[in-house]
This record gives sequence, C-alpha cells and structure tokens, in this order.
Amino acid sequence: MTAHEDRFVAGAGVSPQRAAEMSSVVDRVTRWSADRSDVAGLLLVGSCARGEARSDSDVDLLLLSTAPGRYAVDDSWLRELSLGEVVRVRAWGPLTEWRHVTASGLEVEMCVGPTAWAKTGPVDAGTRRVVTDGARPLHDPAGILGELIRACA
Repeated sequence: MTAHEDRFVAGAGVSPQRAAEMSSVVDRVTRWSADRSDVAGLLLVGSCARGEARSDSDVDLLLLSTAPGRYAVDDSWLRELSLGEVVRVRAWGPLTEWRHVTASGLEVEMCVGPTAWAKTGPVDAGTRRVVTDGARPLHDPAGILGELIRACA
C-alpha cells in the first residue's frame, strides 16, 4: 500500500480499491503538474488532505497557474489527465471547478485558478476557509502554498 493509499484508508472505511484509485488520481495529477511550467502549485484539500476520507469522499485538487485562462480555452489537459467524464464546470470566485466522475463513480474536483488566490497579505476569507478545512501541498516549487498554509495557521 502506498503512503497516499494508507492516508486515504486510515480508519475511514475506504476500501483498498477506492484508496488505490484515489492514490492513482493524486499521483497522476501531481506528476502531470510537475511537468508544466505554468503550474505554481497543486494542493490537495478537504477530507483527503485531512486524512479523513470516507467511501463517499471525492478527491479535491486545487491547481494554481500563472496562466489559468488557458485551461478554459484548451481542454487537452482534461484528456491528458483522464479523470473521468466532466459532469460540471462552475466558477467559484477566481477558481474554476471541473468536476469529473470516473467509471467506478469516484468524483474528482479539479479547481484551477491564478497564483493570486494564494496571496498572504492578507489572506482572502474564502481561501482561508479552504486551507483551514484541510490542505496538503502536492507540488509547491516556489513555496507559495507552504507560505499560505503557515499564514492560515
């Protein structure tokens, strides 16, 4: 069992199969993000980040980009990630959510937004709510997510 799988299973009733699928999604998006020059950060948020995933939990990912608008006009990234069928696209302030459902029914929420979402002087109230509800940096090359988490502590 990988470290991600162990974190998803820990006392929460997540089956080994679901934990493996969650882990696969997180690992795939993390590797993909590391190969993109526009990605300034990737954050796992919510119950998975808190280590409290349940069998009905979704995987919530937040990607910060220096060019977030490109994700709305070019959907090739959706095919590259293979996160399942897109069932909803919705704006949440500066973030755009793409909600996917895999063949097994796992929901994956991929939010994309500008690096300004992580500004710390001061931290936006909505950003603070997301971070304090559980946040774990998966890719943070410049340290902006670590700085944001410290500012919200």
